[in-house]
Amino acid sequence: MTTDTPRLNLPFIEAAQAQKHVTHNAALERLDIIVQLQVQQFGATTPPNTTQEGESWALGTDPTGVWAGQNARIATFSGGGWIYFIPRPGWRAWGVAEAVLRVWTDTGWVNAGLDASNLNNLPGVGIGAASDPTNRLAVSAPATLLNHAGGGHQVKVNKASAGDTASLLYQNAFSGRAEMGLAGNDDFSVKVSATGGTWRTALTAVAATGGVQLHHFAQLVPGTAPAAPARGTVYYDDAGNVLRCFDGAVWRDLF
Repeated sequence: MTTDTPRLNLPFIEAAQAQKHVTHNAALERLDIIVQLQVQQFGATTPPNTTQEGESWALGTDPTGVWAGQNARIATFSGGGWIYFIPRPGWRAWGVAEAVLRVWTDTGWVNAGLDASNLNNLPGVGIGAASDPTNRLAVSAPATLLNHAGGGHQVKVNKASAGDTASLLYQNAFSGRAEMGLAGNDDFSVKVSATGGTWRTALTAVAATGGVQLHHFAQLVPGTAPAAPARGTVYYDDAGNVLRCFDGAVWRDLF
């Protein structure tokens, strides 16, 4: 007949055992420590100078002092001395010093909850969608808000070299219709496509000069003269069917 439970090693009360309360109290003490486990620190190697009854530490490699030889065990100060427990896979413990929940595996204590330390270098994140090796951040939602934190806000799209692409692609049913950004060079361009297969560059802002190139044609919608034009303002006059430019004082007919 076994004398302890298989999972938590709680002692059984044997038949006709004297002083049954001793065994019962030992089991309660073990439960009080292991259930809802809280440790003062993970990876501890040096015993504290002072401690409170019931405080526990998750020991690291090669602990010293009274903890010597108790690698990776749970050390608990109880009854004026130290008792030790061997954690089993799946045990969870809250670390007071680290303010993190961890779970014991065969390789040690690993983070079990969401905290800053395990939100870095994720293989992918899907919000209402599934990420994949290419689209490592996937969001399916009516809108996406990128807000400031007290000042301005920038969205950065970075590329490895001039020959690569850093752009925003607009799609219809996952077929491209418009793209703007640095596509294959460092000039800013705007491209459009009616089918997603054939693309036409509509506008290019040349990085070296700041000049703007129109690759096809531009149409000015006919209208009336702006109320407060700036020097260089151009519009197509609807009444006179003439292209006009403001020189800072008067409107000039261009043709």
